[in-house]
Amino acid sequence: MSDHLRDKPQKREKRTGKAPSEASHGVRAKDPTGRTKDSISTVSCLDDPGHNDDNARMPITKENTYQLGPSKRFPVPAVTDILKDVLTSYLQDEKYEAEWSQKMTKTICEVIRARVKDLMIHRYKFVVLVSIGQLTGQSMQISSRCLWDASNDTLASYSFKNSSLFEHGEVTPSTALFTAR
Repeated sequence: MSDHLRDKPQKREKRTGKAPSEASHGVRAKDPTGRTKDSISTVSCLDDPGHNDDNARMPITKENTYQLGPSKRFPVPAVTDILKDVLTSYLQDEKYEAEWSQKMTKTICEVIRARVKDLMIHRYKFVVLVSIGQLTGQSMQISSRCLWDASNDTLASYSFKNSSLFEHGEVTPSTALFTAR
């Protein structure tokens, strides 16, 4: 046997940490009497999964499982009720103060966002906008821009007024990337 063929099992033994069994690989082995004999592999080609008959199994077809859009519409009446409840409960008897309204705006946004998330509306991103202003006879204009998908995107809003302040709350669900300005 050449040196090259003898070194091959030794290299495999070093790499894997196991010595190959002579009988399973069809190599020449020595008989206890000292003579060499040919051994036969005991592994059948039918046991190998790559060699099965193609007609024995039915082909498996797999469908795409991803969903690109929402499965149900955004519930505008339910979100409008949340806006009405939160704005009324937080601002019913409050007077306008500039410092207080900055903190209250953040608090109200977080409360609205948490309550809308509790509705478990999948595949929408939510943008909550809350504006608090003093009632002194002036007007205010707010604008924003976004990518709008007319088949899925919508808007829920509610405005609240008492004797001292006004507030406008808005929840915009979007299936597209939203940028507010």
